[in-house]
Amino acid sequence: MASRRLRSILTTCTALALLSLAAEASAQQAEQSGTALEPIVLKGKRVAKAGDAENTPTATETTEAQLEKKQVQSIADLGRSIDPGVNFNRATNSVNIRGLEGNRVTTLVDGIPLSYLRDNARETSGGADSVDFFSLATVNVVKGADSSRIGDGALGGALLFRTLEPDDLISEGKDWGGKVGTGFDSADDSWYGGAAIAKRIENTSIMFLGSYKKGHELDNRGSVGGYGSDRTKRNPADYDQYNMLFKLRQDVEGGHRFGLTAERFRFDKDIDLKQAQVPGTNYRPEGKHTSGEENERTRVSLDYEYEAPSTDSLIDDAKATLYWQRQERVDSQDSIRFGSLAGPFIRNNEISEAGFGFNGFFDSGFEVGSVNHTLTLGTSMFFSKAEQYSAGVDSCTPFTSLFPPCSMLHTNQSDMPDVDSSKVSVYAQDRMVFGDSGFSLTPGIRFDWYDHSPKDTPAYLSNPATPVLPNGSSDSAFSPKILAEYQLNKDVTLFGQWAMGFRSPTSNEMYLTYGGVGSYLSIGNPDLEPETSNGFEVGARLGDDEFGGSVNLFYNRYRNFIDSRSYSSDEITAAGYNPADFPFGVTGYQNIARAKIYGAEFSVHKSFVNGFNTRAGLAFTRGVNMETDQYLNSVAPLKAIVGIGYATETWGVDALWTGVKGVSDKSTASFKAPGYGLVDLTAWWEPEQVKGLSIRAGIYNVFDRKYWDALNTKDANVTAGAEDYFTEPGRSFKISLTQRF
Repeated sequence: MASRRLRSILTTCTALALLSLAAEASAQQAEQSGTALEPIVLKGKRVAKAGDAENTPTATETTEAQLEKKQVQSIADLGRSIDPGVNFNRATNSVNIRGLEGNRVTTLVDGIPLSYLRDNARETSGGADSVDFFSLATVNVVKGADSSRIGDGALGGALLFRTLEPDDLISEGKDWGGKVGTGFDSADDSWYGGAAIAKRIENTSIMFLGSYKKGHELDNRGSVGGYGSDRTKRNPADYDQYNMLFKLRQDVEGGHRFGLTAERFRFDKDIDLKQAQVPGTNYRPEGKHTSGEENERTRVSLDYEYEAPSTDSLIDDAKATLYWQRQERVDSQDSIRFGSLAGPFIRNNEISEAGFGFNGFFDSGFEVGSVNHTLTLGTSMFFSKAEQYSAGVDSCTPFTSLFPPCSMLHTNQSDMPDVDSSKVSVYAQDRMVFGDSGFSLTPGIRFDWYDHSPKDTPAYLSNPATPVLPNGSSDSAFSPKILAEYQLNKDVTLFGQWAMGFRSPTSNEMYLTYGGVGSYLSIGNPDLEPETSNGFEVGARLGDDEFGGSVNLFYNRYRNFIDSRSYSSDEITAAGYNPADFPFGVTGYQNIARAKIYGAEFSVHKSFVNGFNTRAGLAFTRGVNMETDQYLNSVAPLKAIVGIGYATETWGVDALWTGVKGVSDKSTASFKAPGYGLVDLTAWWEPEQVKGLSIRAGIYNVFDRKYWDALNTKDANVTAGAEDYFTEPGRSFKISLTQRF
């Protein structure tokens, strides 16, 4: 393991040294030529560099203007209004792409990865939901593994958020700019307001952005209120969301830009658990029974960009980010309990990860014979600490019994040790364009290494499962890819790609131990192997913004899927426990599944000279557990959208139909959601009298259709007669206003 670590560190240092030396050589070359270099100010539409993760034919981009036009304020909105291949699972707070979710889909914000935090014992999870859409300039969706640029975790794909830059707000010919926005959504009676302002003084730009959102529970089609399991209306809830973003950018002669970014996101939600208050049980209507959710993300980064001032530079462009980031999720409960354990019941369950990271790459273009090369070399690293703790007060604290009823109640402890983790990767790819043939070939490879080192803490040792500090874990993998593209003509590009993917086990999968003698036990597995994938994809990009589309066909195989399952008596004994001590069973993580996921995605759009436009899209994915031959319930059913609209220079209207197939009988989902069709109507107006003003409005689920989302209900405990509790919102409306300056 030491030799692996040494090789990884040496490789990383070499890549960093190359990045530094290349940039220095480029600057010296320009200086010796005697050319007066003007400061470079990036304006207008951002052009993706060769090393950017979104620069791939498997990616799609949604701009700020498109987000505003379609009133996209969440990942769920993105999948409903723009991309049918994107879904959001509210039960796990994770984006779902091509049948994978959670820590199998990577989320990047300005190139910085977000950790998917999950506390298996305390029902706390999430990651991609830690972003405010008011602050975004673009959203790119990469589908499938792109091993040479995204790496660890991107088995299903990646969601790439880019936040606003000062240049996105400052229009041509001005030295300042900004926007304010507000809106209302009746689906959860939420209101938001935000403002951003940017100023340029010579070669220095600065931006401040702040937003606030306040809302309640998401509506459904339930009609029964009150308390108890018969309730079908959503539990009442109130939430607040805050986001602050600051950016400072300094342009320097020679094509260099240095920056400082600070961001703070916070979400708080309180829920009145009326459906769980049943007469004669531990939680009754006459007592208090509430829960809470908190989600925080804070980051500070030093940013660097370089764009060569001339075409003969050794380095064409480069990017680097040095950052600190902390994420935390809290699940809480504040209740009055009845029965044999009567009294207050309070819980505050926290899981967090914080650390320092670096990522960077540079592109270098050169020619060898008739072949034009663009070489990309890059690295990424993250050194972090993960922590978990449960604090609480109840009739069993301090802990008094290893036997029921107190044996079922564990708090004021850590269910896993603190874990110091290191992740380091280096990657390279070379895009080779063969003369004027229209053919290009891009081979790439990535090396990922990780190390998890658990640390003893008093809070972990107080765990009633009396755990022994587990061993650390370290492993590495090479993930190659090759992409072939052929530009048949200016309107048709064909491509094919083979890529391998990699996901390292998380701290909680390896080390989280929850339970105790006399009850049940959930144990981590420090011997888990990383998950890997092997994927093939072919497709085409057709036409332009006026008339075009795309088609993608993909097939992926996965090995060493990490999943939790029940242990047999022999396995419990082999793990060092007595099966008789745990009458409710023992579960744990294992590399148990081989799976395959395949499917097709289509899209087409057409704009007519008379102002009409139409578009359509389809996403079909099927996942199969190759050991049981059952369908994977994490795969969303077939979804199709068809839209038609009319637009002038100042106003427009759109109608969108969304159709979703029902869940197959071969799925393992506990509730098989039926299919449905929805109609949404939206309109926009940009009055000539008020420059920069945009007003958007929409009616969603026009015909008030009752329906269930398959991903949100796949693991739900849906009881007979209370199915309507899990339905999605009926007819609702949104209205939003944005003023640009």
